[in-house]
Amino acid sequence: MNKTRKLRINGHSHLLPYPEEIPPFMQEKGIFWVDKDRKFMLQKDWNRPITDSSFFLDEKLTWMERFKLDHAVVLNLSQLYGNGLRVEEMKQALRFQNDFNARIQHDHPSKFTCGFVVHPGLIKSAMWEMERCVEELGLQLLCLPTHYMDTIGTWRCIFDEENEPLFELASHYNLAVEIHPYDGEKFIKLENTAWRFHLIWMLAQCADAYHFLTLNGYQEKFPNMRTCFAHGGQLAQINLGRRIQGFDGRPDLFEGKIHPRKAVGHKNIFFDTLVHDTGSLALLIKNQGSKQVLMGLDDPYPLGEMESAKQSSYPGKILDLALEQKIINQKEYDAIWEDNVIKWLCGDDQAATNKLLNRILA
Repeated sequence: MNKTRKLRINGHSHLLPYPEEIPPFMQEKGIFWVDKDRKFMLQKDWNRPITDSSFFLDEKLTWMERFKLDHAVVLNLSQLYGNGLRVEEMKQALRFQNDFNARIQHDHPSKFTCGFVVHPGLIKSAMWEMERCVEELGLQLLCLPTHYMDTIGTWRCIFDEENEPLFELASHYNLAVEIHPYDGEKFIKLENTAWRFHLIWMLAQCADAYHFLTLNGYQEKFPNMRTCFAHGGQLAQINLGRRIQGFDGRPDLFEGKIHPRKAVGHKNIFFDTLVHDTGSLALLIKNQGSKQVLMGLDDPYPLGEMESAKQSSYPGKILDLALEQKIINQKEYDAIWEDNVIKWLCGDDQAATNKLLNRILA
């Protein structure tokens, strides 16, 4: 590929294993599996339709070629955060996910950069797995949930101070970090109806995680860790003024914490574009600056930017509209597709940047 044009890199993608790639214990224990007809992904007492063939590798590659996507960042599957599993089952499930993602990146280095997942409820085991994934598997993207269940069954925010050893190690390894919401229905005591946990509460979970990342000042405390919030951290953008007023109005509640203003537009905090409308994207860019925004399609899920007549959508539509409406200019448009994704993944490490570009352009 000739590097005379800007690359199109999707910073938020997902990939399912084929049914035969999932080890039998995953289904036997009710952890996660895909039916043989590739119509559903399943867990014990849960299933979800597979809405597009590009959930799977070969079909994903065809889909990427069709929409002229040069490269994709593959996150872990949200169903494999491991919350509520027995310890050994959780370790095996997460290791399967990490080994699968490592194989995808190894076999298709020009097409995929893949993430790995750990469970912070077991901090020492999580750090061992981080070391394995970085040093043995060559992965540089740590995927974490906004919230997780600790060993006594309490739900906690990922940016709890107890998890600082994870962030210290992430900074040591110069890792990109993806923060993604899931499992809201397990700790938000509302009936799971009208898709409320995906449409409303996932965005609130991201805002909650952003709240504690910035209050703890982790963007400065761990300078080589760069955090991206899924779905544009959408409610965090509209909620910024309320957080600032709360901090200023009740300083007694924030003793020892960092002012929310200090994180706005910080070079180590990124957000993807998956906010669904240009008004929200304009607010995100106005708040954080275009350099902190990167392309995220969340494919192949139906809440991602997929080709859909009903939704009047296609991959990259929101950025095309933002350019058309002069929310961004051509330089910012190109940077959101390429430069900003690379900056999130590699930071200021030029050797890592060159290595990534060489993989993509090979």
